[in-house]
Amino acid sequence: MKQTYITLNDGNKIPQFGLGVYMVRGDALTEQNCLDAIYLGYRHIDTAHAYQNERGVGKAIKNSNIPRSAIWITSKLWPSEYGEGKTSAAIDKMLKRLDTSYIDLLLLHQQFGDYIGAWKDMEKAVAAGKVKSIGISNFESERLEELLAAATIKPSVLQVECHPYYQQDSLKERLAPYGTKIESWYPIGHGDKTLINEPLFTKLAVKYGKTNVQIILRWHIQEGNIVFPKSLNLKHLADNINIFDFELTKEEMAQIKALDRGKRFFTMTLEEQEKNLGKFVPAD
Repeated sequence: MKQTYITLNDGNKIPQFGLGVYMVRGDALTEQNCLDAIYLGYRHIDTAHAYQNERGVGKAIKNSNIPRSAIWITSKLWPSEYGEGKTSAAIDKMLKRLDTSYIDLLLLHQQFGDYIGAWKDMEKAVAAGKVKSIGISNFESERLEELLAAATIKPSVLQVECHPYYQQDSLKERLAPYGTKIESWYPIGHGDKTLINEPLFTKLAVKYGKTNVQIILRWHIQEGNIVFPKSLNLKHLADNINIFDFELTKEEMAQIKALDRGKRFFTMTLEEQEKNLGKFVPAD
């Protein structure tokens, strides 16, 4: 079974599975991590200005000998870069850091600051061919509807916490009229042992000759979520992408659906998030 792609509401096709490089320290380590993933067949890298490793992502893609058009780059703007004019300049700097002429998917990283002004500049970047698709991350409050109402181009994706214990059904209902897809961070619940060791996943892992984590990642794929688990371990990188040679049944998907507890692993309030964000401005 081949890797899967999802057609976004703007017509672009995104690889449904990729590599996340959150908290991968430094450009050299990021480059090696991305090269390892690319050689294993990964074709989607998710980074951000706040991660401070975009240059490493760009170097890996340049040095991979894979055509740029075959690798999807997602990156994110930080709230300190939001605002008309300000965001356009930030996008140009991002293109230089990544050493690319275009970004496949550009996201607003957090729901703070002048995100409406930023969105207007992102729409201009699409018109200019600097960005293919635009979306948002961590917009789950009423600010989601505010942005949707102001947007000429509706967000193609919303990146949020999503896993079998927190399946985001109500958020998906809010997004359905716009065709916005869910991207999952914490796809395996931040490595929570209770989630990973759910008896159902253990049973299915035995049945399919897979690991519990592979079962969870396969569930994401069949749920229609876009997912990019992080790993610096070569074996785990190989295992994570080895989920396209089997398929869970409808009954098994329903059993996993019943595991939803409405349980988040990231519990910081909006107020706490905004206070913490104000302490950090990423370097160029």
